[in-house]
Amino acid sequence: MFPILFQIGPVNIYTYGVLAATGILIGLWYARHQARVLGLDPDRVWNLGVYMVLAAFLVAKLWLIAADFGYYREHPGDLFSLAMLQSGGTFYGGVLGALLVAGFYTWFAKLPLLSLLDAYCAGVPLGHAIGRLGCYAAGCCWGKPTTLPWGVQFSSIEASRLVGTPIGSTLHPTQLYESAAEFMNFIILIWLARRQSFRGQLFATFLLLYGFERGIIEFFRGDPDRTLFFGGAFSLMQVVSIAMILLGAWLWWTRAKRQVLAPAQS
Repeated sequence: MFPILFQIGPVNIYTYGVLAATGILIGLWYARHQARVLGLDPDRVWNLGVYMVLAAFLVAKLWLIAADFGYYREHPGDLFSLAMLQSGGTFYGGVLGALLVAGFYTWFAKLPLLSLLDAYCAGVPLGHAIGRLGCYAAGCCWGKPTTLPWGVQFSSIEASRLVGTPIGSTLHPTQLYESAAEFMNFIILIWLARRQSFRGQLFATFLLLYGFERGIIEFFRGDPDRTLFFGGAFSLMQVVSIAMILLGAWLWWTRAKRQVLAPAQS
């Protein structure tokens, strides 16, 4: 792990932030490329993507605060701390923020929402795969203890100080699990994009893939900053994963019957 990439005077440049930003830019670049294939205006797709990223950061942090509201109620000063500024928040909060902005934008601009979501959804797992490598470098989102041969041990005192990373314990590398799974999701969505038969197919597939992936990986997560139910038997993220799977299945069922793949208007 390598939480601090380099320093500029007294300012630390964190590996997580650099990789997360790289993932976002690459994801937006791919969405802009995909826009041409779907008959959308690439510049509009890029601009909306920037708005979605900003909303995602905001809602992701709000979700993080809501998930651990008791702590922040007792320590309100941490809302304005450097750690909060550097935190990426929660992924599902980011997805919710991005979808809300996309929904409002397409409604006011009278653009095809499902076609726009199809344009973005392959770039999301690509960017997320890169961002999860940043999680691994930072030591956050760690896994439960394991005796498996691919278990990892973190040793950075800085990571322990910043995010509470356990030092010296052999843990599931859940960050790498998710990075690998997201890259596979990206490959699957690229393959499907060449065979797309209805609008919303890529988005529905992303919901199914990520819902299953995240729901399973949550069983191996060991970091405490998650909303857990029934003594830790399952998490809020798994509830959201089930909702994503159901929505993805519903979109597949309803849209596939219509076989809707008319050229999008932008």
